[in-house]
Amino acid sequence: MPLISTRALTKRYPGVTALDALSVELEPGIIGLVGANGAGKSTLIKILLGLLPPTDGQATVLDLDSQTQGPAIRQLVGYMPEHESLPPDVSATEFVAHMGRVSGLPAGAARERTADVLRHVGLYEERYRPIGGYSTGMKQRVKLAQALVHDPRLLFLDEPTNGLDPAGRDEMLALIERIGREFGIAVIVASHLLGEIERVATWLVAIDAGRLLRTAPLATFTERTGQLLVELEEPADELARRLAARGIEATADGRVVIVDLATGETVTETGVYDAVLAEVVALDLALVRLEARRHQLEDLFRGEADVHVA
Repeated sequence: MPLISTRALTKRYPGVTALDALSVELEPGIIGLVGANGAGKSTLIKILLGLLPPTDGQATVLDLDSQTQGPAIRQLVGYMPEHESLPPDVSATEFVAHMGRVSGLPAGAARERTADVLRHVGLYEERYRPIGGYSTGMKQRVKLAQALVHDPRLLFLDEPTNGLDPAGRDEMLALIERIGREFGIAVIVASHLLGEIERVATWLVAIDAGRLLRTAPLATFTERTGQLLVELEEPADELARRLAARGIEATADGRVVIVDLATGETVTETGVYDAVLAEVVALDLALVRLEARRHQLEDLFRGEADVHVA
């Protein structure tokens, strides 16, 4: 049984197609749902939660139909919405316990679980303060806590680092990784920040204008390209010319040279590295970086990554 399955899932608004015949099957793990703002990420999550009906197509979550079994789905999953949605005049303890009760927990269990999750997200000492006095980072942690309080099998996190400074982002991503890897809860992280997805996800779903762009293990998007990246402190044109004279394919772009590690049967990969280092020394260049080039998620949206839908 897949964690999530969609078949030709489509959502149209007047003049806009938010999702366009999206078909995908996902297994448990930390799944990065990536795409630009307006790509259809939030629409997809709301359909999967049973909060929004699709125009066409089908979707199941934990083998439950999103159109007919929305309440049952929402008992088994947690949802951290993108936008501000917290009551300012109650404490984190009151709010999270209330959300636990709404999710079906008895009062005593809701209180116990609230203490546990607020400790987990780092708000235990501040749990009795009104939420209105919290910082943005603390509010994001409350939103995460209420999504966790009923011990869900799956978490939907919609732009969980919104509004956070770099330290706050690091802390939130560490929490997400711990939830997925140590607690064994499946997590879907929707974000337009590709670097964050690279840090925590095991699987990637990329959508663009409502269409599925790619889906595959994250490692296949960041695998080695068969190229070497050489970065210098000065223009790299002369280095590229010297390597080409050795029969090594090399392309200069400003201070960077991209070198083909398979330039011919007569030059081994080790030979390419040795040749690069020899020419750098001969030209008395300042070397900043020398490493095997890997795909970046940005390449995917530029159409440069040679990966395919799995």
